Amino acid sequence: MSETVTQVPVFDLRRQTQALKPALMSALEEVIDGCGFSLGPQVKAFEASFASYVGAKHAIAVDSGTSALHMTLLALGVGPGDEVIVPTLTFIATAWAPTYVGATPVFCDVDPVSLCMDPASVAARITDKTKAVICVHLYGQSADLGGLMAVCQERNIPLIEDAAQAQGALFEGKHVGTTGLMGCFSFYPTKNLGALGDAGAVTTEDDALADELRALRDHAQRQKYLHDSVGYNYRMSGFQGAALSVKLPHLDGFNGRRRQIAQAYLEGLAGVSDLTLPTEVAGRHHVYHQFVCRHPRRDALTEALRERGVGTGLHYPRPLHRQPVYASLGYAEGSLPVAEAAAREVFSLPMFPELSDAEVAYVIETVRSTQV
Repeated sequence: MSETVTQVPVFDLRRQTQALKPALMSALEEVIDGCGFSLGPQVKAFEASFASYVGAKHAIAVDSGTSALHMTLLALGVGPGDEVIVPTLTFIATAWAPTYVGATPVFCDVDPVSLCMDPASVAARITDKTKAVICVHLYGQSADLGGLMAVCQERNIPLIEDAAQAQGALFEGKHVGTTGLMGCFSFYPTKNLGALGDAGAVTTEDDALADELRALRDHAQRQKYLHDSVGYNYRMSGFQGAALSVKLPHLDGFNGRRRQIAQAYLEGLAGVSDLTLPTEVAGRHHVYHQFVCRHPRRDALTEALRERGVGTGLHYPRPLHRQPVYASLGYAEGSLPVAEAAAREVFSLPMFPELSDAEVAYVIETVRSTQV
């Protein structure tokens, strides 16, 4: 009997969690039996597996992607009086990192195709105070790492990759998080590789930075009860390391299904009036953390879709330079026009690996037949 669909959520984590529940419960029991609740063997095993997966020398597991970003700037010694360039179209955690260390986030615009950080906008904002650039691999697609590295290397500025939305994404065949000096990952439960709570990691090839990051996450202890700098309690829990070790072998399969769903959307929604579909830029393997479209009457369309049972998301309706918390920086409306235009139009269609073909077909049919 064919599946009858009348409702499609924008995201449903229960489906994946239930499918993996036996393996997850077994892994959590091992943590309980061994009492490795903070860091411990399960976290160490995940660090090794994740480093191998992305092709990094080091993976340092922490308690969230936000902590990962914060630690990278701490390890570089960025502080008051410094500037860090970040894209304005992203989740605010990217900007928290410079804010937390007392530096100034300098917001740049995005390119109109991928909506990722625009290297030309970065170059225009570099000053003698610029101590780092943080790019974001937005929605599951790599930023222009070639262009960004060229800008940063010319001026000897470290590039940090915020890969919170892009586990498994590639730039010219290489995993994101391994081109810049450091890569930051979030394993929040809704990510392509999600833990059972908050978790994150930093990847790097630099031995000294890796040593510094491991100390910073554990109260700056290289030797127990000896603290030569300010440290933090950013340790990953054993439960999260265990859960992530269960899920990591499935990541490529999950991402493959996301790409399959995206292709169905791209084919099924081609030619819909006023609807702009996402573009996979050549050389960038998109893993579709979100399937983000644009429409000039976004709010009317998403409300009409909701009434017909299709869930949607907004990623992101307000650029960071227009957030009240950063009003004192003085960015006027229209100062970063590409991001501002996108923020008025973007919305996300349902995207998670467990969507059925019938649900995907219903989304396509509903979008095609909805007039606003």
